[in-house]
Amino acid sequence: MARVKSAFVCRNCGARASKWAGRCAECQEWDSFVEEVDEPSTSLAPRASVERPKRIDDIESAGMQRLVTGIAELDRVLGGGIVPGSAVLVGGDPGIGKSTLLLQAADAIQKRGARVLYVTGEESLQQTKLRAERIGVGSGEVFLLAETNASAIVDAARELRPAALVVDSIQTLYRDDLSSAPGSVSQVRECGAALVRFAKESGTAVFLVGHVTKEGVIAGPRVLEHLVDTVLQFEGDRHQSFRILRAAKNRFGATHEIGVFAMRDSGLAEVENPSLLFLGEDRGGAPGAAVAALIEGTRALLVEVQALVAEAPGRPPARRVTGVDSDRVALVQAALEVRAGVRVGARDVFVNLVGGVVVDEPAVDLAVALALAGALTGRALPAGTAVFGEVGLRGEVRAVTRASERLAEAARLGFKRVLAPRGVEPAKSGANVAVVETLADALRFLAPVGAAPDGSRSRAGS
Repeated sequence: MARVKSAFVCRNCGARASKWAGRCAECQEWDSFVEEVDEPSTSLAPRASVERPKRIDDIESAGMQRLVTGIAELDRVLGGGIVPGSAVLVGGDPGIGKSTLLLQAADAIQKRGARVLYVTGEESLQQTKLRAERIGVGSGEVFLLAETNASAIVDAARELRPAALVVDSIQTLYRDDLSSAPGSVSQVRECGAALVRFAKESGTAVFLVGHVTKEGVIAGPRVLEHLVDTVLQFEGDRHQSFRILRAAKNRFGATHEIGVFAMRDSGLAEVENPSLLFLGEDRGGAPGAAVAALIEGTRALLVEVQALVAEAPGRPPARRVTGVDSDRVALVQAALEVRAGVRVGARDVFVNLVGGVVVDEPAVDLAVALALAGALTGRALPAGTAVFGEVGLRGEVRAVTRASERLAEAARLGFKRVLAPRGVEPAKSGANVAVVETLADALRFLAPVGAAPDGSRSRAGS
C-alpha cells in the first residue's frame, strides 16, 4: 500500500511547509497552517491525443466577440464586456453585494437572448429566488441550481449549455476524489481548475465568487488567482451606499479600471457621475480641504482630500491616513516642512479621502500638501478650485499624465480654477489654469476664510 503523505498548508496564502508552524513566513498570518493529505492532482490528467506545437504564424486568429451585459460599469471593468470562455473571480467582503451584482448581470445577459446558469452553494433555491424578486430579476433564461459538487455542476452546465455560469461561491465546492473538506486549499484549487478547464473547452464564461480574509485578500491558494483570466475586487463600506468594482487582473482589458455603483433597495444602481460621490458640499472651500483631479482607469475623477492637524501634548504624534499611500503623505509632509516652512512638527496628522475611495497615483500629492497646510494655518483654497500634481523631494510640483482629461472633468463640474504643474494646455480644456512650479507657488493660493482670494499676495503661514 502506498504511504499517504501529508503537508501543512497556509489557509490564507497557500504556502506549504513540511511541519506545522505558528506563523506563516509568507503572509505573516498566525495560526493559519492546517494539515492536508497531499493527494495527487487529477486536474492535469494525460490527454488521449497530444497536439503538436504550431508556428505562431500558422495559427488562425479568432475574433473575440464580447458579450455586452448592458451594465455599463461592469462592462467597463471587464474591458468592454464578457469574453466567451473566460474565467472571472469576484472577491469582496461578506454582504458587500457580490451575489446581487452577479444576479443582476445574469438578468442583463438573459435579456440579450443568452442563457445563464446560477449555482448557489450557500443558499437554498428559495432564498436566491427571494433576492432575485427583490432586485427585479425576471424568469427568462436564468436557471438556478443549488449544488456544491463540482462534477455535478460541470455536468449540469454541459447539458444546459449556458453563455455564462455563476458559482457562488468557490469555497463551498468539493470533489469526490479528494478527501479534504470543502474550502480547503486542495479543494479550492482543484474545483477552480475544473471550472476553468470547462470554460476553455465549452466557451462558457464562468464567474466564481470568492471569500476574502480579514486582510481583504481573496481566501484560498494564490494559484486560484493565477488560474482565472480576470480578478475583480468589490470594495466599499457596508454602512455606506456606494460600491466600487475594481479590476486587479484582466487578461482581456486594462487593470485599475473601476466601476461605481450605489446600493439601493432594488439592488445595485450604476453611478453615472462618480465624482459627485467623492466631493464635499463646499467643494474644498474650507481649511484642511483640497479637491484633487485624478485618473482611475479610463476615467477622470474629482476627489476631495481632507486633512486635520491637532496638538499632541505629552505623547507621540498620531499619523492616520485613509485612501492614499501613507508613505506618500509622509513624503509630502517632509517636503512641506523643509522646502516650504510649513512645520507640522509633533502634531497629530489625519488625512482622509471623502467617500472611502482609494487612489494610488502621485497626482494626489499637491492636494494633500494644500490640505495639510490649510489645516495647520486655518487658510483655504477658494471654493471651486481643483488641483493636481506630483510633489518632489526638492519641493517642485512635477507634471503628471493625461492632464487634459483632468482639466476637462474639472471644467465639466463647474470648477473655476485648476492649479496644475507646468506643461498643461489650458486652451484645449476651457479651464482657468494657474501654473504652479513649487510648493511655495501653490501655498500662495491659500487665503483666510471669508477673504477675497488674491493669488499674487496671499501666503500660508508656518
